[in-house]
Amino acid sequence: MTSKQKQLNLKKQMAPYEKSDLKRSIMQLVNTLGPFFLLWFLAFESLSVSYFLTLGISVIAAGFLVRIFIIFHDCCHHSFFKNRSANKIVGTITGIITVFPYHQWQHDHNVHHATSGNLDKRGTGDIWTLTVKEYQAASLTTRAAYRMYRNPLVMFLLGPIYVFLLKNRFNRKGARKNERTNTYLINAAIVGLYALMCWAIGWEAFLMVQGPIFLISGAAGIWLFYVQHTFEDSYFEEDDKWEYVKAAVEGSSFYKLPKVMQWLTGNIGFHHIHHLSPRVPNYNLEDAHYNTAELKNVPTITLSTSLQSLRFRLWDEDSQNFTGYQAAKKAALSKKQNRAGKAASVKP
Repeated sequence: MTSKQKQLNLKKQMAPYEKSDLKRSIMQLVNTLGPFFLLWFLAFESLSVSYFLTLGISVIAAGFLVRIFIIFHDCCHHSFFKNRSANKIVGTITGIITVFPYHQWQHDHNVHHATSGNLDKRGTGDIWTLTVKEYQAASLTTRAAYRMYRNPLVMFLLGPIYVFLLKNRFNRKGARKNERTNTYLINAAIVGLYALMCWAIGWEAFLMVQGPIFLISGAAGIWLFYVQHTFEDSYFEEDDKWEYVKAAVEGSSFYKLPKVMQWLTGNIGFHHIHHLSPRVPNYNLEDAHYNTAELKNVPTITLSTSLQSLRFRLWDEDSQNFTGYQAAKKAALSKKQNRAGKAASVKP
């Protein structure tokens, strides 16, 4: 069996897991939305007791907001329900809660799936990544902007504010009418909901509860997306060599989390399965992984080893792995010295 045939066979093995289960989907809505709204209410009530207690409750509520986003995410892939209209309705509602425009994010995320790991098609729905050669050839302004963008404080603290609150409010260039309308609808609903909450409990109380939940869940969401594609021996290839299945299995990690965190993040740690087949609903991802023999040796990272990803800044096309700025600088200096040595040795 050729490599191509093996890849096609692997993708076909996902078919049994691509079927959504209405009862499981409804149960997930209940056990996710219910606890989130209850925790939000408890966080508000705790303001009169201690703000430290409020922050503690907010951390847990943020976990449930991440889980709500996973439902939104599945709806964007039409995998949460069999009915496309049901996915659109629930996706729009959960988009209001998570401040994400349904159709716009659906477009960008589908592009991400179709181009993940493709060096010639970067820029939509992914994290800005430069190769070592691109970074070395870039201007000082571009280098400074890139280093700022990849700084953990900017990416995980300012990132959620910029992407979720600002960038998500505007339509992309070339968006169709239904996409633009959906964005306007979600924007109006968010403004209306927030205005109602500020009127009901006061804007100070609203910000003291919603602020931490938003920032914590936003940072967690960006971290999950970052670490699922930024690990040492990930996969990046030029377009003529790029392969969808290899990009999914080798370029998307299996983030092995503790069971509670795995549940709160809707099994999205099985990211290789999700990229292999986006139609697999989140509650089937774990079964798809453990019941597929060919996936036993996929790139696996844990909560502790994933922290190493913070050191990875650039993709090294020569060594086919992620590296840091200093390692790239040393490699460039070493090559320069080698070239100088060779040039000196050929002189008469």
